[in-house]
Amino acid sequence: MLSSAVLAARPEFTVAAVTCREDHRGWSAAESHDRFRVVIVRRGRFRRQTGGVRADLDPTVAYLGVPGEVERFAHPAGGDICTSVTVTPALWRSMAGDRQPVRPIVYVDGAVDLAHRRVLVAARTGDVDFALAERLLTLIGHAITQAVAKPVPSARSGDRPLVGAAREAIGTGHPASGALLPLAALLGVSPYRLSRAFTAELGVSLTRYRNRVRVARALDRLEAGETRLAMLAADLGFADQAHLCRTVRAHVGHTPTALRRLLTRTVEPGVASHP
Repeated sequence: MLSSAVLAARPEFTVAAVTCREDHRGWSAAESHDRFRVVIVRRGRFRRQTGGVRADLDPTVAYLGVPGEVERFAHPAGGDICTSVTVTPALWRSMAGDRQPVRPIVYVDGAVDLAHRRVLVAARTGDVDFALAERLLTLIGHAITQAVAKPVPSARSGDRPLVGAAREAIGTGHPASGALLPLAALLGVSPYRLSRAFTAELGVSLTRYRNRVRVARALDRLEAGETRLAMLAADLGFADQAHLCRTVRAHVGHTPTALRRLLTRTVEPGVASHP
């Protein structure tokens, strides 16, 4: 069952929370849209197919949909929760010009993740025309930077499932995912091949990807109001609180304390909340 709740809407854009509770391994019926879309996974994972290319989507990899393309979806791992941002072709062109997207996936680095979370915070303030619109343009700008840039070198077709398996192990916290050598042994490949395949497929190193996942977990805890940074560092496998702070700041540009203030703010002074 698919449900969608609109968080904010204007003629030029829509922000919606989409929840899928279906567990179907097969591909859905074909569908297409007349707007540009950036879809970011908040929880769970699923697969998308368009133009004969399949992509595995989870909180670290979003996708960009363009008007008129035909796409299908599958949910072999169960349900998921996503944020779907749609913008008109005119708004997209005002930011991207005539440049056409060359990549269907968007790596959700720290900047994209924080921009996404701040869009959701802004949606709760009720200030759609300024606070949310500004955050939304920042998020779309990050997507455009990746989508219209020169694509990363393609991984060998046989390495795509390998990268997918590594992402799953890291995402589920498999004991072997805490270090490169045990992870490569788990997947039955050399550490060199795993490292090279990862960079070719996503454009980031395996080390940075693993830290990115840990930073996302830290953001979840901070957004929930976590104040015990030493405990948070220990829970996420950082050497100490200072290591946590350095890593978080390197990925999103803010300290954990500053992020907690940014992500737990619901209504700014002088701004009415939703009725």
